[in-house]
Amino acid sequence: MEKLRGYEGGDCLKGIVIQNENKYFTFLKEVFLSIDNIQKKYNWLITNYECYPQLKKNLKVLSNDYCWITGEDLTAMIESENFQWIWGVFSAFPQNISKDIIMQYEFPEADGNERLWKNPIILQHPLAEIEIIAWDSTMTIFISREDSITNMLQKKFNYSVDLVEYNSSF
Repeated sequence: MEKLRGYEGGDCLKGIVIQNENKYFTFLKEVFLSIDNIQKKYNWLITNYECYPQLKKNLKVLSNDYCWITGEDLTAMIESENFQWIWGVFSAFPQNISKDIIMQYEFPEADGNERLWKNPIILQHPLAEIEIIAWDSTMTIFISREDSITNMLQKKFNYSVDLVEYNSSF
C-alpha cells in the first residue's frame, strides 16, 4: 500500500530554531525539562535518525528504521542516557490516535528535507501535534500547534530564533 503524503502547515503553527555556535545539539533532556515534560502526554514516532547511545537497552529500542515509543518510555530512555542526536524527526501524537493510522503516512525526514526551510512552516505528519528535528548536530527545530509549548522552550533558549523569520532570511 502506498503511503499518504503528510505536510500540514499554516498560520496555526509556531516554530523555533535553537542554534548556538558554542554548543552541539540535540540533547533532548534539556528540551523536555524546558517544556515541563509535556512529552509524556504523547506517543512518539522517531524517524530518519542517527544517534549513538551507549546503553544496550537504548541501542535495542533504536535498532530499526523507525521507533514508536510512548512519551513515558522516551523520557525514561533520555533520563537513563542523555545522548546526542545527530539527525532525527520526533513526531508527537495524541495517545488516542493508533499507530496503524499514523503509519499510513510517509515518514518525516530531516536529512535532505529542503521543505524545512520554506514558509509557511509545516508539520511533516498531518496528525502530529509537535515536531522536534535534530539537524546535523548543529541545531534543533521545534514546531508545535500550541504556541504555549513553543513559548516555554523559547524562554529557556533565549537565543532561539522564530522559524518563520529564520526561513525568511534565505
